[in-house]
Amino acid sequence: MRIALVTYSRLPDLDPDDRPLAAVLAARGHQVAATLWDDAKVDWSSFDIALLRSTWDYFHRRDEFLAWAARAAAATRLLNPLDLVRWNSHKSYLLELARRGAAVIPTEIVTAGSTLDVRARMAANEWTRAVLKPAVSGDAYGTIFVDESGMVAGQAHADALLAERDVMLQPYFASVEEPGERCLVHIDGRFSHAVRKRSLFLGGRHVGPEGIAVAAADDERDAAAHVLRLAGAAGALYARVDLARDDDGRPCLMELELVEPTLFFGAAPEAAERMADALEARAT
Repeated sequence: MRIALVTYSRLPDLDPDDRPLAAVLAARGHQVAATLWDDAKVDWSSFDIALLRSTWDYFHRRDEFLAWAARAAAATRLLNPLDLVRWNSHKSYLLELARRGAAVIPTEIVTAGSTLDVRARMAANEWTRAVLKPAVSGDAYGTIFVDESGMVAGQAHADALLAERDVMLQPYFASVEEPGERCLVHIDGRFSHAVRKRSLFLGGRHVGPEGIAVAAADDERDAAAHVLRLAGAAGALYARVDLARDDDGRPCLMELELVEPTLFFGAAPEAAERMADALEARAT
């Protein structure tokens, strides 16, 4: 097969986490190309598969990205498929999954051009600590922590974001610090591996490895599988279900990543082989 591993201009040679997959595919005889999603010179019909990987500027250009994704999907096999990419690229999917019965971190979304009284909404929800961020985001872009001491700055941040973007407000779960957020990676609809993700507010990936391999608890695996079923993504080529425990110890969905998540191949070397198997199965 000819496979495009789709990336963006700041990572023209792929993110290091994706290089094991590229190596496995090449070793199996496939032609692999790191390809920029917005490169107008690319003939997407020349590829058998366009595999979304590190398209990490799409949240600044969502409309443009989705228009490209539609063109690519018409020219080749886009994975994950366009309908999942479109749905998952705005975090309003969290509200939809909560309505369907998933255990989701409480989330409020305010549309661009509206107003948000951060203090009033936190008080109404009895949240003493909260997280404020854009509803279309990646790599923690525009994400801040808000408590009483930072309320003025939080309100100013909300006002600035709302001038251009939809905004979301969520309670801050202490469990993202300890025992830590869990990222459960699924390949071809099956659980593959899990990592503990370092919280942004403890330095995130900028102070060390972003994810450390851990064993997923049974209730975390059950919660992740339930989320994928409710999302209609149980058979997706890849998915990452990010969970954190609420004050009652229940694993809750923080994010469902179906567009361009880091899949932590470095933390589970065998996962690249599983991904290659899944791609070959789809080709046949």
